[in-house]
Amino acid sequence: MPTTTPMPALLRAGLCALACLTASAFAQPTPVQPEALPIAPIASTVPNEAVVPSPTPVPGEPSFTNAARAMDALAQQIVERAHIPGMAMAIVQGDKVLLMKGYGTTEMGGREPVTVHTTFRLASLSKAFAGTLAGLLVQNGLLGWDWKVADHLPAFMLPNPQYTADLTVRDILSQRAGLTRNTYDRDLEAEVPFQTLVSKLAEAPMACAPGACYAYQNVSFSLIADVAYAVTGDFYTHLVSKYIFQPLGMYDSSYGRDGLMSSPSWARPHVRGGSGWVPITPKEAYYHVPPAAGVNTSIHDMTSWLMAQMGHRPDVLSPTLLADIHTPLVETVDQLHGAPWRGERLTDARYATGWRVYTYAGHTMIFHGGAVQGFRTMIGFLPDKDIGTVVLWNSESAVPSGLMPTIMDRALGLPEHDWVQVDEVGHAAPVKKTKKKHRRRG
Repeated sequence: MPTTTPMPALLRAGLCALACLTASAFAQPTPVQPEALPIAPIASTVPNEAVVPSPTPVPGEPSFTNAARAMDALAQQIVERAHIPGMAMAIVQGDKVLLMKGYGTTEMGGREPVTVHTTFRLASLSKAFAGTLAGLLVQNGLLGWDWKVADHLPAFMLPNPQYTADLTVRDILSQRAGLTRNTYDRDLEAEVPFQTLVSKLAEAPMACAPGACYAYQNVSFSLIADVAYAVTGDFYTHLVSKYIFQPLGMYDSSYGRDGLMSSPSWARPHVRGGSGWVPITPKEAYYHVPPAAGVNTSIHDMTSWLMAQMGHRPDVLSPTLLADIHTPLVETVDQLHGAPWRGERLTDARYATGWRVYTYAGHTMIFHGGAVQGFRTMIGFLPDKDIGTVVLWNSESAVPSGLMPTIMDRALGLPEHDWVQVDEVGHAAPVKKTKKKHRRRG
């Protein structure tokens, strides 16, 4: 991709359209000087086509290539045996892309293959973009981590006046707003407007004082869009484009349902039906909180993002910034349970700034997961091994989630453990539809 390639018109339109939804009546904008914003797009450093390890080892290849070769085969087995409609995966070691590939099709029974440029909803993986953007604004002197939210959103209120005065930018991005877990998510899913939900925070139940405890949020987390508008005079989605998408060459990336559905290739979400996976129309609800769950992107662009978060794009994300947003701030003991690998491998779990930080078999792992109706996503890397992975899929199957611990175990040289249990999946169709809540998880 040449360095002069402009951002696609569809992406520009999608960003602009959703940006208009995020301007807050609460925010009091202070225009920023144009020279403070990095606006020059560049080409991605990631190959533009699929990357697949050669079938047999070759001299001089990165040490983890053989493991990537095995994971490629395992991913293909998962798609075939678990009847996953579509999936995309990348594995990187250092500044080398070992694997970047699409599997299956964009729609169950369809003919369009998932490619490295097929877009998926990221769901809560979007939170790391919010934390990173805030870090870039701090780095540029436009924002402060300890700045009070109420100072920039005069109409914002929590039930307690002191809590209102104390809540900081870092508090909302580290899930320490003090609210009870997932405050007003059900209202969000019922299409209650975001600004109405923000107003209702004045009567929301509190679990603790701001900064004193952890409780996962989507509504209060997304106040960062209003704060960013207040301090820059620019819309949140436009800021992410200028500070992150363009500098990293992430030209498949967008915000909002229109952004997803106008992509040249996009993965349809699937839910369980009586005879297997059924494609559905993407729901709008969590697109109304762009910082929490609004990003759409491809495995190509997520590979660029992963490498940048691992420290291999210091021209865009400085080591100081990365150390800051990856610093754990609050315990999240709920993350130590659930999937078998969590109970066996994790000994500590905390939230940083838009990221989770786990102690995985004695090693630090930077991680986040995401889920919206019809999509699941995971990203994680081991800083001391300089190895990371991203997995995206367009169904609610739990089977692909076993790829993450399998890859991490291989990176750490741990005894082999079948976290995927692909041999037990067999060729059975998905179970019949059951009632379940489609709540943001991460």
